[in-house]
Amino acid sequence: MNTEWIRLEAHAKINLSLDVLRKREDGYHEVRMIMQSLGLCDEVWMRACPEDRISLSPYGGEACPGVPYDEKNLMYQAAALMKERFGIKEGVELQLLKRIPSAAGLAGGSADAAAVILGMNELFDIHAGFPLLSEVGLSVGADVPYCLMGGTALAEGIGERLTKLPPAPMCQVLLVKPEAGISTREVYESLRVNERPAEAHPDIDGVMSALQGKNFKKLAARMGNILELAALPMVPEIETIRKALLSMGAMAALMSGSGPTVFGLYTDADSRHQAAEAFREGSFRGLAKDVIETEFYRFTAL
Repeated sequence: MNTEWIRLEAHAKINLSLDVLRKREDGYHEVRMIMQSLGLCDEVWMRACPEDRISLSPYGGEACPGVPYDEKNLMYQAAALMKERFGIKEGVELQLLKRIPSAAGLAGGSADAAAVILGMNELFDIHAGFPLLSEVGLSVGADVPYCLMGGTALAEGIGERLTKLPPAPMCQVLLVKPEAGISTREVYESLRVNERPAEAHPDIDGVMSALQGKNFKKLAARMGNILELAALPMVPEIETIRKALLSMGAMAALMSGSGPTVFGLYTDADSRHQAAEAFREGSFRGLAKDVIETEFYRFTAL
């Protein structure tokens, strides 16, 4: 048992493409999507303690609005499941430095939970591999197994079946999140995927082909997110932001996950920064609650 503090990075993700194939009989939706890690990350600090307890607090003492610091947090749930799965009798102290916007379609909560799973694997000398840790992660949330893997990947099933893909061509990313929130459950239910025509589904195979060929232009042209069809009537600012990003030189612009964050892909940091300033202080000021400059991130956690 390691009682020293360790620090882990919990990286945000975007969906380079997202398709929903059907609604299953168990109520879950079957998806096929291309996931990509970002440099933007939360910091998770952890240490083991002799007492049989789980504590979660904000790093530095300043709580982040909208983030629970109890058993409702996915970090807490991940720690509890790790203790149960591997018979850990000791406790763990968790601290979170939050940088990824909450409820944004960027998998911030899932990434934090994945960091806890990896950290406990280290702190308590469990030495479990990806299959076992992925099982725990899936019990926390569908995106957690991907967050354990990281990088560029195809996710299928409900998101748990993962295939590593060639790294995406490096590019600059601008994240723009509108003020209005959005419910993931409502977006999926409103999609009514079984009623959508074939042309509504994005070209996932085309995106994978572009990744294989390291062809950024082809990648940008093939990207799509079927959930935009359901999200746009709920938050019209999504389309306004997407068009604004394209008008300011983005090679592609798309809603991430179930939204409401929209990302733009840029070939250079200067162009990305100019677009960011337009949302912060320029002609598009007022459209966004959060404007974050980042980039693709290549790593493999496991």
